[in-house]
Parts: sequence; structure tokens; C-alpha cells
Amino acid sequence: MPTDDVYDLAIIGGGINGCGIARDAAGRGLKVLLCEKDDLAQATSSASTKLFHGGLRYLEYYEFRLVREALMERENLLFAMPHISWPMRFVLPHHSGLRPAWLLRLGLFLYDHIGGRKLLPATKTLRLDSHPVGKPLKDSFAKAFEYSDCWVEDSRLVVLNARDAKARGAEILTRTRCESGERQGEHWTLSLRDTRTDEIRTIRTGAVVNAGGPWVEDILRGKLRRNSSDGVRLVRGSHIVTKRLFEHDQPYIFQQSDGRIVFAIPYETDYTLIGTTDAEHEGDPGTAHCTPEEADYLRRAASEYLIRPIKPEDIVWTYSGVRPLYDDGASSATEATRDYVLTLDEEAGRTPLLNIFGGKITTYRKLAESALEKLGPFLPECGDPWTCRVALPGGDMPVDGTPALVTRLRDAHPFLSDPWALRLIRAYGTDAATILAGARTAADMGRDFGATLSEREVRWLMENEWARTADDILWRRSKLGLRMTAEESAALDEWVGSLIQEAA
Repeated sequence: MPTDDVYDLAIIGGGINGCGIARDAAGRGLKVLLCEKDDLAQATSSASTKLFHGGLRYLEYYEFRLVREALMERENLLFAMPHISWPMRFVLPHHSGLRPAWLLRLGLFLYDHIGGRKLLPATKTLRLDSHPVGKPLKDSFAKAFEYSDCWVEDSRLVVLNARDAKARGAEILTRTRCESGERQGEHWTLSLRDTRTDEIRTIRTGAVVNAGGPWVEDILRGKLRRNSSDGVRLVRGSHIVTKRLFEHDQPYIFQQSDGRIVFAIPYETDYTLIGTTDAEHEGDPGTAHCTPEEADYLRRAASEYLIRPIKPEDIVWTYSGVRPLYDDGASSATEATRDYVLTLDEEAGRTPLLNIFGGKITTYRKLAESALEKLGPFLPECGDPWTCRVALPGGDMPVDGTPALVTRLRDAHPFLSDPWALRLIRAYGTDAATILAGARTAADMGRDFGATLSEREVRWLMENEWARTADDILWRRSKLGLRMTAEESAALDEWVGSLIQEAA
């Protein structure tokens, strides 16, 4: 076997955990390969509520370590990716029939102080009859608490980790399925299938990370044929996107009588994102969708607080993802731990297999460090941790630098509208200038696919971010699918397909 096909570490799964580990490991000097059977962030990692948050509700389940770690990470992540992540001030209305005000204040006091908050402002109390956030709410809600958490573009976070991993020497293979793997002496031998060409490639690696997300158990027992007592609990989280429900830019967190909470978050300028549910999921995780019952639950949950009830026709899009939680025997999906669990399978101190269960998008970087700490004894060439506050591609800018970058981009390219320039900076940060370099008119951007998506941007995504279909571009690299017609999407897909055929 050629030495090019021998690796220190192979990672199965191109979600946030797999790509985060690939980036960290490549930066430590390891020879890394990652394979993903579909597109990057194809499943759970593009179906989150899109928040960097500590998980206020988890305090009720005494998950203090998880909450503290997540809160500490919020600010670390803001420094590393200020283009795709930014602070938000969440509004928690006090519901007199649910948790008492003193308990909410206590929880928010802990939330403010256990994570070493420095950048983000502290909690304060609002009178809803005199504050703009009270205007969309029913008069029965008189008081609210305002606290800090952060937004993140989840699927772009995955892609940027993959880009940085590649820049540091990792090999990233999308549309490549791991068919099988077995230990052979000092190595694992993995069989990888290119799902587009059906070609099989065999590699050897000193260690394997199973970051298959909802498929982690299938890979563990099926592809890698390991007999393990570790199991996964599949919990579906669904969301609805509606027409914009309120004019201000602050999100709400609504308590529910069943003990859950539901977010209502300003989304993509003209919409509101509402989620999430916690439902046990059966069957293929790839078929997960928001059921009519879940959509009705989310509508009712938000409508309990809003003056104008949400109607079915207000919903413009739904999505659903399956969380691969570690099966800890909890009595309900809501109570199951959101903490990550890393299990190590090794033989005689060699050829380790590390399985990743659970995890929150907020703690992906710490999960990656923990994974490499567990694998360190087997990887003598592995360097030290390095990722804390190190910028992801396009993130080499001040935390509050977005307005200045938008102005600079518009001055250099006067044909850009403000919304167009803002979208590009929010997606690409400082890389936006590279994408637009030399463009003096809109015609210089090439074909216009609609909704400000240009040929030049599409080519960038294909050449630098593994985009291969219209869905990759419209629903994971961006959310322009909300704004484009079916005809425009089909034309984009045809154009992208023809370009791939020409290159083949």
C-alpha cells in the first residue's frame, strides 16, 4: 500500500465533532483523513437552534460542568469566528403559573457567574409595559429577564473547521462512505467508497474516531464490527420558520407548562425561527422531519405568549435534526444528558477506536481537545492544544468588526446593496474581499442565480467549500433557499451539475 494511504488518524463523520477534531489534530502535526458519506453538516449539525449557549435549562438537571464549560466557550468562540457568530440579548418573560421569579433570578445569577463572562453584558430585569420587547406579548406578561447568549451559523461553522483542517494538511473526503473497517496488526484498515463513482479506496490508520452522529452506533457495531455495550438515544429536535413575527431584533425564550422551553429568534432578516422539540426518534436519522404534531406544538407554545397567534399558513419552512445522545437510562428525552461521552476501544495499548456520543455545538472545540487527550497516548507525534481563540477562515477581524467590514466592502464594490454586503460578510468575513476581488460591476460577478447569489460566489463554494449541489449551497452554505424560487433552485442545480461533469 502506498505510504500516501497511511494516516495517523481517520475520522468517520463530517459534522461539527468530526470536523472540529480534524482541525485540531491536523494543527498538532498529525496526518489526518476525514470521510463523510454525504455533504458536510448534512444532518444534525445543520439542524440545530443555531446558538452558542450554556443551556440555561440544563441547570435544573444539575449539569453544572456542562453549563460552565459551554459558558466559558461562548466568548472563546466569539473571538475565533465573529463573522458567523454574534451576541444576542434573550428575553425570558416571567410566567406567573410556572417557575417563580426568584428561581429564574437564581438560575440567571449562576448563568452570569459560573462561566467567567467578560465580553457579554449581565442579566437585567425589564418592565414589559415600557420596553419594545413587550409590544408583541400579551398584557398578562408584565416582567421579563434579559440575558446574554450568542448566535452561530451552524453549518458554516462545520465547513470553516473543515477548511482550516485542510489548510493544515488534513484530507477531507465528502460523498465518501466508510464501508468497513478492521484491526490488522498495528493499524486499522478502512474501506472507503466514493458514492459518486462507486470506486473503493483502502487506507490504513493508527487510530479511528467514530464521529458518525446519529449513525455512531451503526458504525460501531455494523461497519467496524465492535461488540460494545455503549448505546445511543436518538432524540429529534424540530423547528419551524415563520414570517417575521416582531419588529425588534431580540429573541425570546418561552417557558412551557410541560417543563420545556421554546426559543423564538429573529432569523435571516425577514423570518422568525421557533424551536425546538424533544421527541424520541425511530428509524433512519436521515429521514427526520418536523411532524405536523411538532409544528402544532411549536405554534401553540409561542402563541401562548404572543398577541397575534401563529397560524399554519405563517410557516414557510420546517427542519429537523436527530441528536445522538448517550443512552444514560433517563426516563424521558428531555431529561437525557446533553453532555458528551467519549468511549475508547483499544487492543493491547494500540489501534484505538474513539466513539463520540452526544455533545453540544457550543462545546465542539472542547470535545475535540478531550478526544485528542484520550488518543494522545497512542499518538506520540501529537502536539499540544492550540485552537483556543484561533480564528477560523474569514474570522481574522475584531469581535465588533462587522459594520466596518460591510462599509469597506461596499466602498470597494459600489454595486453591492447593504443587505448583499452584510450577507457576504456574515458568511465569509474577511474572505469576502477575496471572492469579490476585481469586481467593479454586478456583471463582473457572472451569472445571477437570484437572491444575490452570483456565479463567482458559487464557483468559490465549489472550489473551496466542497459544494456539489444546489442544496449544499442554498441550505447549508447559506439559507438562500428561503428566498429563491423552485425554478431558480433547479437552474442552479443544473448549472452546478454541468460544471462538475465538465471537470470529470
